[in-house]
Amino acid sequence: MKRIENKGTGSLKKATLEKEFKHIQTAHCENGATTSLLRYHGLDFMTEPLAFGLGSGIFYIHIPFLQVNNGPAISYRSMPGWIFSRTCKSLGVKVTRKKFGNNEAAAKAYLDQKIKEGVPVGCQVGVFNLPYFPPEYRFHFNAHNLIVWGKENGNYLISDPVMETVTSLSEEDMIRVRFAKGPLAPKGHVYFPENVKPVSKEVIQKGIIKGIKRSARDMLHIPGNIAGVDGIKYTANHIRKWREKLGPRKAGLYLGQVVRMQEEIGTGGGGFRFLYAAFLEEAHAYIPNDELLSISQDFTKVGDLWRASAVQMGRIYKGRINNEQADFVTCADMLLEIADLEKQAFLKLKKLDLD
Repeated sequence: MKRIENKGTGSLKKATLEKEFKHIQTAHCENGATTSLLRYHGLDFMTEPLAFGLGSGIFYIHIPFLQVNNGPAISYRSMPGWIFSRTCKSLGVKVTRKKFGNNEAAAKAYLDQKIKEGVPVGCQVGVFNLPYFPPEYRFHFNAHNLIVWGKENGNYLISDPVMETVTSLSEEDMIRVRFAKGPLAPKGHVYFPENVKPVSKEVIQKGIIKGIKRSARDMLHIPGNIAGVDGIKYTANHIRKWREKLGPRKAGLYLGQVVRMQEEIGTGGGGFRFLYAAFLEEAHAYIPNDELLSISQDFTKVGDLWRASAVQMGRIYKGRINNEQADFVTCADMLLEIADLEKQAFLKLKKLDLD
């Protein structure tokens, strides 16, 4: 989920933690949960761009056999959970994860025990029943991340990374969102880092290099045609056919779904590319290769094009321009341009001598 501005609930009292938990608002939920949890455990160097890059969060996939909200399933990032796991692994941090199937009582008991122990816990939840979300953002998406850091008067104290301030959830609401049904059902999923020790600059450097190499590999060399830069071309080719195959109305709805997957369910095609550009800038502070700064500018340009494509698709979906075949061709051509630019940027990263 992308960042949401709200009035918030102000500062909630510190619960049972050994030290103060500091809420951090970020552009994306899993990046934010990763950043907040690691900073709580003393890794003060952690930032959202660094977590995104260490975790090789940048990606693209169009899953043809899956629909989300009756539209195409497209993701601009790696699988949910991978950013946290990969980032922690690169830094030598142990990760504990636990799911509970349909056992709501066990899930509640485990979360309450962690709170008593003073352990902030990341939770995977469904968005639809989050009462503090604005109504327009409550749709069926089950891979949102938030942090539970305490309990007070029967309510869980929540640090949701996309919200401006801390908030809370009742026990009933917490069960409801932790056991949301549908694709990517969370099944009470909780996670947290353990045994966090100081991390040297050398370890961070190695993590950055590994993260960059993995992202370049995934975007350039994943087999098949639905992932990486080939996946962007796959979507472009489908957009070119949607109007004739589905009819103007449904084709327009599909474009709206692409925009929603880009701009609402994540920080999106543009946002994630801007975030990766920021990561490469931060990487330069650890690995002073000026090519990192040049390629960072490439990803900023790509982010601008992703945003422009979303505007074009949104205009068709909302009926602000004629729903003609030529308009769909324009959208498809924009994605082909993006695919080519991303390919060139990742080829540059692949060839970099960072060791």
